[in-house]
Amino acid sequence: MNLLRLLRLLRPHQWLKNGFVFIGLLFGHAWNDPHKLSQALAAFVAFCLLASAVYVMNDLIDREQDRRHPKKKLRPLAAGTVSVRAAVVLGALCLIAGGVIAVRYAGSAPWLFLAYVVMNLGYCFGLKHVVILDVFIIAAGFMLRILAGTLGIDIAPSHWLLLCGLMVTLFLGFAKRRAELNALLQESAGHRRVLEHYTAAMLDQFITIAAAGTIISYSLYTVSAETVALHGTRGLMVTIPFVVYGILRYLWRLHRQGGGGDPAQELLGDPHLLTAAAGWLVVVLALLSGAL
Repeated sequence: MNLLRLLRLLRPHQWLKNGFVFIGLLFGHAWNDPHKLSQALAAFVAFCLLASAVYVMNDLIDREQDRRHPKKKLRPLAAGTVSVRAAVVLGALCLIAGGVIAVRYAGSAPWLFLAYVVMNLGYCFGLKHVVILDVFIIAAGFMLRILAGTLGIDIAPSHWLLLCGLMVTLFLGFAKRRAELNALLQESAGHRRVLEHYTAAMLDQFITIAAAGTIISYSLYTVSAETVALHGTRGLMVTIPFVVYGILRYLWRLHRQGGGGDPAQELLGDPHLLTAAAGWLVVVLALLSGAL
């Protein structure tokens, strides 16, 4: 069987999301600690494997419905280019390998990885059809990544960090549902059942709330006395424009370019978003390292 088809089943472009585990190293000034760095890298690999196992399971469950979808019908299982047996074996291997890495190498909180798997099992087997809760589960997956890269490797998670993480992941989750609703207006076949409970106006309100929450919480974080004391600089406020621009650009792509359905693809496929993210990271690294 073609290895490329098996790789597509794992959705490797989605591994970009697991970069959330490195936020703790960045804002906890721990990037020079080899032990914590190795644990964070192990957590990243474990989440990549576990997430791929979840994607395989989800594609197995939804393969019949995916065959009626204009884009998802091209997925390996829906298209029949990968057999069910091969998918089951591949998913099981990813689950086992990810679990072993999580327990042995990814820090002191393997329960975070277990919670991720259990939560996604619930999502695949029904919770993805529960309006609003479906997006909160997506956001919770990101929060577990952040906790694995902070609490799991003995870095105290900042309350501000957790709040910003929650707001931005809710924004991305509701934007994903809005993009799916946009696609539904063009093609009704194979849509998510939960979309029957959303309206465009409702999702636009949810997105506005989450976007505003992201900008406000991040802005307050950069100027808080706690942040200034921790990082020894007031300069983080200069990174606010990168965040605002990135959110506005994402909204523009959502409403004018038919995007917003996949954050990883949006980031990698849009030079404006990629530049904003890279600029934010470069400036943050320069400020926290004392170069600026």
